[in-house]
Amino acid sequence: MDIYQIQDIDHYYGDKQVISIDDLAIAPASIVGLIGPNGSGKSTLLKLLGFLEEPTYGTILFNGREKSSFSNGDRFKITLMTQDPYLMHRSVFDNVAYGLKIRGDTKDIRNRVGEALDLVGLAPENFTRRKWYELSGGEAQRVALAARLVLKPEVLLLDEPTASVDADSARLIKKASLQAREEWGATLVVATHDWQWLYETCDSVLHLLHGRIFKGGLGCAVYGPWRIGQNDLLQKELEDGQILVAPKPVEGKQFAVLDPSRLKITLPGKYPLLEWNIDRLNGFVTRLFLERNGDTVQTAIKVAELVITIRMERERVEKLQLYPGKEVTIAYDTRDIEWF
Repeated sequence: MDIYQIQDIDHYYGDKQVISIDDLAIAPASIVGLIGPNGSGKSTLLKLLGFLEEPTYGTILFNGREKSSFSNGDRFKITLMTQDPYLMHRSVFDNVAYGLKIRGDTKDIRNRVGEALDLVGLAPENFTRRKWYELSGGEAQRVALAARLVLKPEVLLLDEPTASVDADSARLIKKASLQAREEWGATLVVATHDWQWLYETCDSVLHLLHGRIFKGGLGCAVYGPWRIGQNDLLQKELEDGQILVAPKPVEGKQFAVLDPSRLKITLPGKYPLLEWNIDRLNGFVTRLFLERNGDTVQTAIKVAELVITIRMERERVEKLQLYPGKEVTIAYDTRDIEWF
């Protein structure tokens, strides 16, 4: 059974829709990465998965059950570490032990707190008595993670856990998070901009844009102004003078999105335009990351001010001999552009 099943959820803050996911399943003991620009819905999705918020519409099942049927024991199986986790004005020991105490689970508590601190690279003999204000930013972040790992959660939700820490703390946070999966089978869902972590360790990566998941890569939003072109299509002039062509939107839609799963990547001058609705843009490769499965490569391509991330077969990348800086052509069907 999947640990999470998301079915037709739409979530709003006031009149603004922030999440819209038709169907998503997360397997137990998997590592799922979330990537997307600021405001794409990553933090909100983590809150929904942590049942800190309820979706406006739709259902999220945890181990096959809705939240209303949970016991407190079920709720205690999920923990979320936000981007700026709060430490109580207490010692490191009291911060890490707090969750165990409120759950009435205090057996062998000193050893368990020490083990959690060891996991994040903080020697218990040096840190348990320290006060919150005696910690560096990276140490505070690791204490916050230890406070969650000591609970041995079934699900560990991490929101930008390494965004504002030093390189050594980032390495230890990654290592400790992976140990949670290895030692007790925790499921990890991680929102991060750390591409290396995402594509080297995650079983799957979900690309979010304006609350929608693009399974073939990360689409890019294109805003106006637009002008009317040939065949009643809209045209957007990019910063380098290239023209992006799109169909007219239905009323109320504000920006166009290129669906990366429908794009064709080739070398300049190699793609014949045989149909009137096929258009193309020229850009260059900025990053390549081989995914954990070894078969697909996340390829970031910059086109003027736009950056598009596309999941490509490794064989295709090798055939095109792609590398950062290489010029490529993106061919797209104007009918595949979505409006939001």
